[in-house]
Parts: sequence; structure tokens; C-alpha cells
Amino acid sequence: MKTYVYSFSQKKSEGSANLRNLLGGKGANLAQMAKLDLPVPPGFTISTEVCAYFYEHGQRYPRELKKQVEAAVTKIEKDRRQKFGDPQNPLLFSVRSGARISMPGMMDTVLNLGLNEKIAQGLISATGNPRFAWNSYWRFIFMFADVVMGAEKEELSEVLEGLKLERNYKQDIELSAEDWKETAERLKEKVKDLTGKDVPEKPREQLRQAVGAVFQSWNNPRAITYRKLNKIPGEWGTAVNVQSMVFGNLGSDSGSGVGFTRSPATGEKKLYGEFLQNAQGEDVVAGIRTPQPIGEIKKVFPKCYQELLRISKTLERYFRDMQDIEFTIERGKLWMLQTRGGKRTAAAAVKIALDMVAEKMITRKTALLRVDPKSLESFFRPSFDPKAKKNVIAKGLAASPGAAVGEAVFDPAEAVNLAEAGRKVILVRQETSPDDIHGMAAAEGILTARGGMTSHAALVTRGMGKPCVAGCEAVYVDYKKQQFSAGEIIVKKGETISIDGQSGEVMLGEVPTVQPEVGGDIEKLLRWADGARRLGVRANADTPEQAKQARELGAAGIGLCRTEHMFFEESRIPIFQEMIMTADDEEKRASALEKILPLQKSDFLAIFKEMEGYPVIIRLLDPPLHEFLPKSAEEISRLSQQVGISAEAIKQKTEALKEINPMLGHRGCRLGITYPEIYEMQARAIIEAACDMGIQGKKVKPDIMIPLTMDLKEFAILKDKIKKVCEEVLSERKVRLAYKIGTMIELPRAALLAGEIAKEAEFFSFGTNDLTQTTLGVSRDDAGRFLPKYLEEKIFSDDPFISLDTKGVGELIKIGTERGRKTRKNISVGICGEHGGDPDSIVFSHQAGLDYVSCSPFRVPVARLAAAQAVLGV
Repeated sequence: MKTYVYSFSQKKSEGSANLRNLLGGKGANLAQMAKLDLPVPPGFTISTEVCAYFYEHGQRYPRELKKQVEAAVTKIEKDRRQKFGDPQNPLLFSVRSGARISMPGMMDTVLNLGLNEKIAQGLISATGNPRFAWNSYWRFIFMFADVVMGAEKEELSEVLEGLKLERNYKQDIELSAEDWKETAERLKEKVKDLTGKDVPEKPREQLRQAVGAVFQSWNNPRAITYRKLNKIPGEWGTAVNVQSMVFGNLGSDSGSGVGFTRSPATGEKKLYGEFLQNAQGEDVVAGIRTPQPIGEIKKVFPKCYQELLRISKTLERYFRDMQDIEFTIERGKLWMLQTRGGKRTAAAAVKIALDMVAEKMITRKTALLRVDPKSLESFFRPSFDPKAKKNVIAKGLAASPGAAVGEAVFDPAEAVNLAEAGRKVILVRQETSPDDIHGMAAAEGILTARGGMTSHAALVTRGMGKPCVAGCEAVYVDYKKQQFSAGEIIVKKGETISIDGQSGEVMLGEVPTVQPEVGGDIEKLLRWADGARRLGVRANADTPEQAKQARELGAAGIGLCRTEHMFFEESRIPIFQEMIMTADDEEKRASALEKILPLQKSDFLAIFKEMEGYPVIIRLLDPPLHEFLPKSAEEISRLSQQVGISAEAIKQKTEALKEINPMLGHRGCRLGITYPEIYEMQARAIIEAACDMGIQGKKVKPDIMIPLTMDLKEFAILKDKIKKVCEEVLSERKVRLAYKIGTMIELPRAALLAGEIAKEAEFFSFGTNDLTQTTLGVSRDDAGRFLPKYLEEKIFSDDPFISLDTKGVGELIKIGTERGRKTRKNISVGICGEHGGDPDSIVFSHQAGLDYVSCSPFRVPVARLAAAQAVLGV
């Protein structure tokens, strides 16, 4: 008979941490804690194989499952000396989901399962505490109705809030036993009104429905969203964890807490977390009451605190990682409910990894593999300028570091819509729940009025690398009016606010930010990465400021300098427009180019200075001309006065230059073929700037890149013209200078003919943005209309404009590289699209044998670490 259910209790365990794929992370770690003889309430785990069976067989279960569950329940009854469903001596359960990777989008916990009114009376007899019993019953009804029956949480909350209003109570703790009993009765009626069904009375029916709800939650919208964000395969499935209840809300001798064996914000080596006396664990996470720092336990329960410290060390030693733990103290006895690898900020991840190497707990290789490269983006995010004036309107808990500015929004769906429209938003909530995951992913940062450092908002944003201010009690969120108040200040939807996840401050308006400086732990880790990686890492930089930032972040050169971006400045656009408008008149075109030459030369000189001694690949003009054409009557009039051409003639020229599909039109080397003087001017500017550097005794490595090549002859024509200009300048200046002329491969034909093109091209740079568009026949700008459906239907596993399509685009890169190197063995090959900063695409680039990747400056550290992980076998 196949085993689907695995039991665990202290010293006894049918599972272990090695069975993570089968038991999920939570179940495997509970089993391991039991094996380590830690105080774990007995329970059992239903394996992920049942989840797979559930979906493969029309939401039915294996025949053996019912008997195995009954046998596991019997084991717990013997262990606890209680009976499930017995009013005299009741055994109650918690039911939780548990995928192999922690997923905030999964089903919430159901506590106190097994209660009904009759059994609640038995609980009173067993504990002598009627207030506790009726409070526990109310909690069960609320959780079961919300999680299993699908009732709206906010409508369920109205029952308790209504009774508190009637009786003038401000806090839940003021309710008496009779109050809780009445609240439970009212809540049952509310559930029937909302769902048309009664909360089941029979404990085994409660358990059956709760288990089903866990499996169904694997494919709920928020779980699917989380899996997409974190690239978790849908076929993994979830386990179900059923554990006997222990109670932190029995009185002042009890309590619950959440902790981390090291600080998840800074990585400091000390027990960190929160605790509430006379409370269940959900109270701590949900932020219903403001918890106390975990260190306060030693004042109230000194023995439990010392035991907690010992257990924390035991868990760290075994798992060799910082742990996120949940625990309950029931009448002075400590119980461990969960342990898992704790989510942490990028700064904390780096510090913990380095510290554990120093403590000889892990190797350098493990340290490099443990830090998520993408998390480093948040490490290098801007912070608020300390010199800037700030209108601080409230202060909460600094739950996840970083600076975020955006419009205040109160609805997660609206946050998604606004973000997709290109607007930056801050999601403001009373408290967040797994239902908010899509809005949290879209927002720049999160502000909550309730919750602590271990609340849902804090944990999820730390994992996402987003700023969060939590537990801001001065803030009152009014969802109906779509606003929040902080004292007398009211902030309405759409108003700009700034939040500081490092200080906990909430500010009205936009506060200027400053770029961070690299140093300390992160620099050390990246040096280790540099020693391990083979791939070079360069940056895409169009200005000296970007070049400087790239060097500070460790870029070993520029892989793409887009010269058309140098003309986006307002003062330069008219000069470029003049060149376009006079392009048919060779004399006037030459005049316009004379004005551009010194500007280009100064641009290149400034970039060369920042990149002294490192290669700089400069892409010659590759603009869709429509981007530079005058559009409004005012622009046409201004240009007319400047270039001495009538407004009507400019209109006619503009119309004549319009293209149906400018991205596949008169751009790139086609511009160079029709107007060779443009590329000749740029080549002159590049080499003159390089000569000026050489005269100053500074090393420079200029590489000239011809864009959008599709044929050897096309490339050869342009190379000859460019080389002639370069040699003329070098002869005039009497300077010796090594330079290369290569091409950007962004068309499938170019990849297939790379062997021929390499006869003339001295380097290849794959422009993966356009190569993706031309290979897939998909416009990056329009793909948003259908791409979500393609991801949903698993036609694409990832957005191909974020993570490289290795089957199609990747195959062309491999073909182009292989054929190019057959012709020219020493040809340098890299990628310079947005994929150059994507860890998965970097692993592919390493495996394909490329020489370097090039990415945005702030993603350079990401690429450095990802390139090391590619070698180490992530």
C-alpha cells in the first residue's frame, strides 16, 4: 500500500527534512524537529502526491487515504490522551498548507478545528476557562468560514466590530466569556447568510472540508500569481499539515510568538521577533494587537526563553541557515510549531552568508549560492536624500528597507492597473493578507496601519525586496472613502507619498532620493563572485554619469552605448531634426552634421574618461526616425524658424518619413547605407575622442558597432567607410590606436549568416531585445495585450522580454556564436539586451560560451553574482 500520510511526534517521525518535495517545507521541517527531540505537538502530513492525484482525478482522493488519516488521528489521540470529537476530552487540530517552497499566496491556517458548541462546553470543563473556550470557538468559525467556505473576511469582521460598538469596547480583550459566546452565535448566522450553508458541526466533516480547501488553494488566483512571480512549477503541488492544537490564549501563563534566529533586516546574530501574552499565533502575524519584542519573554517566562535560545541554535546548526520559527507557550510549556528558512533583506542575506562562512557553518560556495542575485537590486536601490526637506506625517515600523515614492492606492487590483499604465504606486492597507499579493507585487512599496515586524506585509515585502512601513498606528485607513488619515492630515487616493523602509517614516509628497554606495559585506561577497565567474560583466551606459555608476558597481567596460539616446535632451533634438529634414540636400546635411560632431566627441570623451582602460562598445545611430520627428504645430513652427524651411515643407517631409512599422524600417545600418555621412561623422567623433585620451597618456579601448546587420555585403560597405575615416584621423593625429569594428546581431538572418559576417566583423553583440521581437514576431510594446494569456496557457514559461527564450532566441545565439567562431576563432561575443541582467539568461549565456553580458548599471552586481552561480551550479 502506498504511503500518503506521515505522522510525527517528539522523538518519533515517519518523515525528515530530506523529504521536502514529498512533505512540503513545513511538513518536512516539522518531521525533522520531532526527530531532533524538540517539543513539537504531534500531527501528520498528507503528501504532495495526494495534491497531484486530486487534480488528475477530478478532485477525488486515493482510496487508501481515508484509512491512513484515521490511523494517524488515532496515533495523536494516544499521544495526547485526548479524543477527536469527544466533548469530554476534546482533541483539536490546526490545518495548514505546505508547499515545498514557502508560498504566502496559499491557504491561510484554520485553528481549533474539531469544535462545535457541545465540544466547546467540554473544553470549558477541561480548562476551567469559559472565556478561552468561546473565544476559541469564535476563532474556528471565523477561520473556517473565511478559508474553507469562502466568506468575505471583511463582512465576517463586522460581527465582532458590531458587538464591540454596541457595548462600547475598544479592544477584543474586554469581551467576557458570554460576549464571545454571543459573538460565535451571531457569526454562525452571518456565515449562513453569506454562504447559504452552515458551518459543519461534525469534526471529521470539518477535517475533510479543510483538507480539500488546502488542495483547492493550490490553484487559487493569489497562489497562481505568487508562483508566476517566483517561477514555481504548478505541478509541484502542496502538502497538508494537520497538527494537534496547543493554546497560547489560556491566560497570562500562555502566549504565542514568531521569531528569527538572526535579524531578517540586518543579519545581526541575535534572536529577533515578537511575542504576545494570552494570544494565538495568528494574532501576532495579523497585527490585531501590537506585540512585544521577543526579548520580553525572559521577564515573564525565563525558562522558556532559555529553551527557545537553545532550540534556535540547534535549528541553525542542523539547517545551516537562519530560521523563521513559530512557537506557543501553553501554561508555561514551550511548543515549537514551525521552522523554515527565513526570508530576509538583501543586506541581511549577504551578512548572514558571510558570517556563517566565518563561523565555519557553510563554505564560500554555499554562501555565493545562497544569496538570490535578484535580491541585490534592492540592496542598491536609492535611499532618501538626508539633506532633503521631509514632511513626516507618521512613523511606523521599519519592516523592509528602501525608499519608495508613489501615488497612494488602497485596492490591490487598482495598484496592478496603475502600475501597468506606467504609474508608481504605494499600496496602503489596514493590514495585508495573501489576497493582496498581486497588488503588493505591482506597488513600489507597502504601508500598513497594523501589523508588526513579522506581519504578512513585512515578510512578503522583504522577500520581494520592496520597502515596507508596517504597524503605523497613527494611520487610519478608510477604504470606503479611499483615503487615509494621520492625525489631522488626510491623504486621498492619487496623492503622492514617500515611505522609508529603513526609518519607518511616512512623508507627504515626493522626497528626492540618492544612490547608494557599495562597500562592506556586499563588496566582499561580490569579490568572491568575481573570483568564481568566467563571464565578463559590462554595462549598458549612454552618459558619463551612467558609466561612472557602472564602474562603481563593478562593470568591466561598456557593452552598449546607444548614441541615439544622446540626442533625447531638449537642447539637442532640434539639431538632430535639422539633420533629418535636410538629409536629401548633401550640403545642408553636412552642415548639420558639423554641428553634431563636437557634441558627439565631447560625449565620447567623457565616457572614455570614466571607463579608462576598459572596452567601450559604441553603437552607431539606430533610431526609428519617427521618434525624432516634430509632432505638434508648435514643434513644427519652432523647427521651421531654426532651419529656414517652411512649416508646410516640414509637414510634408514628416509625412514622407512616416513608416507603417518604424521598428522594422529605416533604421540601423540602413540609415548608414542611405546616409553614410552620419556614420562617418560618428566614427570621426569616436576616434578623435580616443586620440585625445591617448595624448593625455590614458588608455582607451573603443569598439564601433554597426547595428541591425543582416548581410556580409551590407556590413562590409559600412566597415570600409568607417575604417577609412578612422585611419584618416589616426594619420592626421599621428596616433597609434587599437580599435575594433563589429556588429549587433538582432535579426535571425544575421545569426544564421554569422559565419559569413565574421569574415569582416571583429566582434558580435547579440541585441536580445530586438532579436526576441524578430524571432517571435512579437512587438515588445504590444505584447501586454496577449502575453498574460500565453503565460497562463504555459505557451511561454516566462515573459520572453524578461528572461531569454532559450529554445528559439537562445538557439539562434548558439548558432551565431558557433558559426562566427568557426570563421574567426578569437571573435568576442556577448549579449547586451535587458536579458543581460536576468540571472536565468546569464546562466544560459555562460553555458553557451559567451564572453560577457551587458546590463543596466544597477543590475551589474546581480550579473556578477549570477555569473558566479552559473559556474558553481545553481
